Amino acid sequence: MNKLTALLAGILFGLGLLLAGMANPQKVLAFLDVSGAWDPSLALVMVGAIAVAIGPMAWARRQSRSILGNPMQLPMKHSLDRRLIGGSVLFGIGWGIAGICPGPAVAILLTGHWQVIVFMLAMVAGMLLFTVPEARRSR
Repeated sequence: MNKLTALLAGILFGLGLLLAGMANPQKVLAFLDVSGAWDPSLALVMVGAIAVAIGPMAWARRQSRSILGNPMQLPMKHSLDRRLIGGSVLFGIGWGIAGICPGPAVAILLTGHWQVIVFMLAMVAGMLLFTVPEARRSR
């Protein structure tokens, strides 16, 4: 049941990204171009997503188990640190260069565009590069 729920949630998330235009690099780059031909429509998508998520997140914080009976795993850290800020900066730079981020990249991976494939390979390489210092840090 957990895998089926994850699959359905992933399909729903991917369809939402496609319908909202978040998987269109030109639309994303137009959103990020605040000094030029700025397209604010993605800001409305983000505000809508936050509004929809507020209720379920408030509910989840009060629970010890998910609806499917698994332990609730929400982020516990509430402070900013160098790693979080650095990762956010790297994410933003990558988003600004490519016009896509990990969720939409997975959603459009099967289109076969070489740019998405290069993005995914770079993302996986970055994840692998992260594991080396993280493993040292946890020792």
